[in-house]
Amino acid sequence: MRGNDQQAYDRGTSLFSPDGRIYQVEYAREAVSRGAPSVGVRTSEGVVLAAQAQASSSLMESESIEKLHKLDDHVGTASAGHVADARQLIDHARRMAQGNRLRYREPVGVETLTKYITDHIQENTQRGGTRPYGAALLIGGFENGRPRLFGADPSGTPHEWKATAIGGSRQEIQELLEDEWSEDLTLDDGIGLALRALFDINDELTANDVSLSTVSEDGYTAFTADEITDLVESLDLVSDEDADGDEADEE
Repeated sequence: MRGNDQQAYDRGTSLFSPDGRIYQVEYAREAVSRGAPSVGVRTSEGVVLAAQAQASSSLMESESIEKLHKLDDHVGTASAGHVADARQLIDHARRMAQGNRLRYREPVGVETLTKYITDHIQENTQRGGTRPYGAALLIGGFENGRPRLFGADPSGTPHEWKATAIGGSRQEIQELLEDEWSEDLTLDDGIGLALRALFDINDELTANDVSLSTVSEDGYTAFTADEITDLVESLDLVSDEDADGDEADEE
């Protein structure tokens, strides 16, 4: 009988177990932890978003892997977990940002947008006939002259961060960020920290496997593949052997 009770809590998307857990939300968090990592770093000049966008096959076009998205001129997001779930949340956020501009003639606040998304996520943890989103988001933007960075997980809980990571190897990345983040980081410093965080946990990572964007007073800026390659080389994040291997592949 106990086993049948356990299965009921396991299948129920909106049922608490006797020890206060919602198993489907925990499974959704596990789906996020199995995804490629994304990193957010808040600096004194803006927010840096970086993500591993590594193709699962040499036949896949790397440009088709989208982990970073522009939500509005002043706010962007990075995702981890199920890509399809993340795209639904991103489209939801974009509609809200556009509606705010049309209705109030002003850009939506970063915190307001985050809580709107997390409210929507949370509804799927208490409503029958649906399931939690298997994706997490980092939402970074510029609001009232200052940068802000928020995280949203499958439970629908919003947290504001100075620097954080979502997806695989989160704990290792978080430890590096805690050791190296400081209040006086410039935007360039933040770019370097975000890239180091990704490369330190994956020896096989190359510049082609990374997406990078910033949100500053000048707006949302996405970096091209060539710009990311130059940054990775200037920071000496790829070993000479890896660089030689890339050249050999090109030949």
